[in-house]
Amino acid sequence: MKVALICSGARGIRLLTILILLVLPACSPGTGSTDAPAPVDLQSGVADDGVRMIPVETPMGTFQVWTRRVGESPTMKVLLLHGGPGVTHEYLEALADFLPAAGIEIYLYDQLGSYSSDQPDEPDLWQIPRFVDEVEQVRHALGLGPDNFYLYGHSWGGILAMEYAFAHGDNLKGLIVSNMMASIPLYNRYAEDVLMPQMIPEVLAEIKAIEAAEDYANPRYMELLMEHHYVHHFLRKPTDQWPDGVNRAFEHINPNVYVLMQGPSELGASGRLLEWDRTGDLSQIEAPTLVIGATYDTMDPEHMEWMANEFPNGRFLLCPNGSHVAHYDDQEIYMEGLIRFIQEVDEQDVR
Repeated sequence: MKVALICSGARGIRLLTILILLVLPACSPGTGSTDAPAPVDLQSGVADDGVRMIPVETPMGTFQVWTRRVGESPTMKVLLLHGGPGVTHEYLEALADFLPAAGIEIYLYDQLGSYSSDQPDEPDLWQIPRFVDEVEQVRHALGLGPDNFYLYGHSWGGILAMEYAFAHGDNLKGLIVSNMMASIPLYNRYAEDVLMPQMIPEVLAEIKAIEAAEDYANPRYMELLMEHHYVHHFLRKPTDQWPDGVNRAFEHINPNVYVLMQGPSELGASGRLLEWDRTGDLSQIEAPTLVIGATYDTMDPEHMEWMANEFPNGRFLLCPNGSHVAHYDDQEIYMEGLIRFIQEVDEQDVR
């Protein structure tokens, strides 16, 4: 998310501003929420509020990741992958207001390194294959499988969801890629060719000058991005109307993970994800797949429609009034389309 959760970015991102990324301290390992824990069923390990900490084995040791189940369904269970990396599940909480009411079980989840999960200071952990293995361990622990398992990924979570599908596609009943392109180089090109020219030239020049000086903590950087980028392409509402979950996700981001993977600039990716490109591989994902794009996203909506056509069983949902977090600024179309996809795949499977 870069500020956009993913980033978006220019991309889509990018849900957090670099300023926020750099001035907020990283959360200490394993701190998680400051709320008092709910009582836990000692046999299931699940708290009364649906929270369950799941152990994840890594080359650097075993760590705990946070999950929370909302709703109940035997055949429609959705694991939510948030953006970042290093952001949190909090900006996806809106899905809990709609999907369970439609009979769909969801799992909110903070990936390793994010606020409610352990946050080890181990840079070698922040690699795509390691994240994919983590998702597989979480899936197994939750008992999800091809008869009920839908994987949803937003922004960076969309990258992770696609990579999981390449590695473990047989486990999936359905896949949702929300507000994420299949190529970081193409995302950077879209930011350069489409999003940046939409800015006032003097504003863009000032932003680029700040970036060239690597003065990301300069308050002017965030001020410019917020006024000229975020409220147009990340969340199309005045910042004083941004939902609490979005604000908390900003507050809780882990810059040690985010900057390493995404890079410090809010106008393009430059970290470990710089060369990531799966445009030639999408036909390998056979699970029914919904790609969600938005007209004002930091991600190219035309590219995301192209992606849907590349997936053998792909569909495309456009949110015409939405941006990177269209589940807030084009909510009715987003939620109706998402719910319809999950239910239709379930009905087809039953038949």
